[in-house]
Amino acid sequence: VQLVESGGGLVQPGGSLRVSCVVSGSFFGIDTMAWYRQAPGKQRELVASISRGGTIEYADSVRGRFTISRDNAKNTVSLQMNSLKPEDTAVYYCNARVFVSLTRDDAYWGQGTQVTVSS
Repeated sequence: VQLVESGGGLVQPGGSLRVSCVVSGSFFGIDTMAWYRQAPGKQRELVASISRGGTIEYADSVRGRFTISRDNAKNTVSLQMNSLKPEDTAVYYCNARVFVSLTRDDAYWGQGTQVTVSS
């Protein structure tokens, strides 16, 4: 199972950016998908998550600015980030709980994509 992120980069404060992640490999299905981020010197934190059925949760710091979505047919999850602030600068990681058998799911991580908000 592999998770590959794309879409990071440099953006000015107030700007927008979209990061995406595709899950590939051999598996039976995908449960919850999520985005985490880790800023220098800080712990990795949950940004947003979305269940297979579409239940969504956001960190308080991004609610109203970020939107998570997924395409179950394409095994992808995306994060649309609007009104970006310098404090959103971090490496963003995709996470997915993947069913590797009919009764077992494991957590997998992408390699991370850098998002930098700076003027």
